[in-house]
Amino acid sequence: MSNSASEEHDHGDGVEELRELREPPYQNPSAPPHESFDVSTTIDPSYIISLIRRLLPSDVNGLVREEPAAEGIIEDAADLPENGGEAEAMESSENHDKLEGREPSNGYKDEGRTVGERTWEECGCILWDLAASEDHAQFMVQNLILEVLLASLAVSPSSRITEISLGIIGNLACHETAKKCIASVNGMVGAIVEQLLIDDVPCLCEACRVLSLCLQGGEGLIWAEALQSEHILSRILWIAENALNPQLIERSVGLLLAILESQQEVATILVPPLLKLGLSSLLIKLLAFEMTKLKEDRTPERYSVLDLILRTIEELSTMDNCSEEICENKELLQLARELIDLPDKFEVASSCVTAAVLIANILTDATHFASDLSQDLNFLKGLFDVFPFASEDTEAQTAIWSIISRILTVLQEREMTPAILNFLVSILASKLDLIEDELLAHPSDHEEQSTSDTSVAKINARLISMKRTFDILTYWKSSDDSIKNTSFAEGCCINEEDVDKLLDICRKASR
Repeated sequence: MSNSASEEHDHGDGVEELRELREPPYQNPSAPPHESFDVSTTIDPSYIISLIRRLLPSDVNGLVREEPAAEGIIEDAADLPENGGEAEAMESSENHDKLEGREPSNGYKDEGRTVGERTWEECGCILWDLAASEDHAQFMVQNLILEVLLASLAVSPSSRITEISLGIIGNLACHETAKKCIASVNGMVGAIVEQLLIDDVPCLCEACRVLSLCLQGGEGLIWAEALQSEHILSRILWIAENALNPQLIERSVGLLLAILESQQEVATILVPPLLKLGLSSLLIKLLAFEMTKLKEDRTPERYSVLDLILRTIEELSTMDNCSEEICENKELLQLARELIDLPDKFEVASSCVTAAVLIANILTDATHFASDLSQDLNFLKGLFDVFPFASEDTEAQTAIWSIISRILTVLQEREMTPAILNFLVSILASKLDLIEDELLAHPSDHEEQSTSDTSVAKINARLISMKRTFDILTYWKSSDDSIKNTSFAEGCCINEEDVDKLLDICRKASR
């Protein structure tokens, strides 16, 4: 991530353009009030066709079929009302966004546009929102919306028109049938990939979104072949590294994650060259930057960026051809530790869970790091605090127990100083309620006879943790008062009743 002033100047005007994301609009245009819609209603087909026709560049004819105008259909899109019916229509498409990744158009922006551009943008924004509905999307594709958008991309007079075109395509790509059609339109794949070469932030956001969706479809191989040139892959990495806008960072890293999570044949084409171009080091650099931002000033809009970067690194850590590079990186381990050590985890709970899974992956390949982690008992304390955030994630629970079992196995109670032993016992005893809740919520599964690898690994790691906790507490209980009374961390104390309760829990869990 370019942070210094000198680095920013080196990138020239391109970076300056990446810095500025236009202000969000105040409203979206809508259909006439009598034609407003929700999820359960259908827009008059003639209305949709009339909107598509108004997107057609003036020098391109014959793409959109003629359809007689229905009564009440607008004669000129420039006359569309700016209110009335909008709330209902936009509410339904926003709900689609939250559930399935579709997004609203952000509305029409009047920034000195010509009449023709204003008309195009108004119609485009309506179609962008309509494309969130699968029925509307299918009808739009049948009426050549993709061919019209391709023509518009080729002759687009403004970045806003390009953004809207890509936004419509992105919403269409949320539907499997429409997604297949996108790849089948001659020239469309190349035209969308070319949008990565422009320097307009909203356009780049939408281009990354379209590519992320399409790479994970059945036609992913077509898109991978279009992206595989070093020039394009370097551009994607450059955008992720140099973008200062959080949304663009999120979209570009999201594209990288989509590549890693795509079908095997897609990953085979794109991942090796990305690794050669420095994907691993870039992601760690981005994580370091976001952790610095998190410590300086917690900004909610950056939380999703942090989580997405961690998810991408975690996905990379599971891949055979790059796990060693990730797992042997001490800086990465330290960054993940810092996240677990945060006293207030609620706002970044998802990132803490992902960090725990990442650390567990690292320890699987680099077991020697368990010794380093065992030297920081505050890390063990913070790790227990992640459990409540992973209550519905079996993989994350397994990861946490795996780390705890490794740390407690390294720690040998007979070799500890009295102060360290007391501190460790105080941590374990203070987590009595949390451990008990976790065991009650997820019993040992003997009666369930679970056979999945994840469940077996979780049972084994938890069993080891309980046995080691029992051994440590038993040793402490049998120690003389001189050891028990040794001072340790300031403000910490040991409740012997909690120790006895935890011993009983461990005894039962270890059977």
